[in-house]
Amino acid sequence: MNLIYNKLLQAKNKGDKLLAVLLDPDKLKLIDIKTTIFKINENDIDFIFVGGSTVKNGITEKFIKEIKQHTEIPIVIFPGDYSQITNYADAILFLSLLSGRNPEYLIEQQLKSVPEIQRSNLEVIPTGYILIDGGIETAVQKVSNTLPILQDQEEKIVHTACAGMYLGKKIIYLEAGSGAILSVNPKIINAVKRKIDIPLIVGGGIRSQKQLKLAYDNGADLVVIGTAFEENNQFLTKIEKNERIY
Repeated sequence: MNLIYNKLLQAKNKGDKLLAVLLDPDKLKLIDIKTTIFKINENDIDFIFVGGSTVKNGITEKFIKEIKQHTEIPIVIFPGDYSQITNYADAILFLSLLSGRNPEYLIEQQLKSVPEIQRSNLEVIPTGYILIDGGIETAVQKVSNTLPILQDQEEKIVHTACAGMYLGKKIIYLEAGSGAILSVNPKIINAVKRKIDIPLIVGGGIRSQKQLKLAYDNGADLVVIGTAFEENNQFLTKIEKNERIY
């Protein structure tokens, strides 16, 4: 059953706007999960994404098992590599780094993940992942050994998103990277949105209500908040569901 993807698809078709919080096991300690999840539960969050670029083997499973003790919010694996797969989550973004040309992240990691995914009950969501320059060298860039697409290369970004869609990806994910100084330019979000007919996720560098609204207004169906929530877990307090419907 495609419960996670169907929720995203239905929201896109109705014009609803969804919100996810990204939790990185490298940055959040197990002993702090209960308090963090309590704060997430207080807000109108649709998904919890879990993942990081350098998470050690076995940590993700322990991390997600602990999260599951404290929330009913669906958990989606946002993997840095195949070792982060665990059946304790609800779904996994099956990522292909379309912006890079390193075969390890275009297909090799995906091949390595197949046995574990086939043993699981995870909902698998094929996702075209596009790294956009966020003003700093991000962990994704270092680990994948690929360069992000510059923000002034709008046409290349749009064509990459369209190529992902034509390849059969069910979602396009525009990512400025964890800790990015710059979020994805709203003009880029708008340009991509006008050319694809699948859901659009945007993340990286969003630290203000204004940036969040601009992402939604320009076509993001789901926005992912990571660093902003880590730095200030009151960031989401004033966001109500009806404020995210346009």
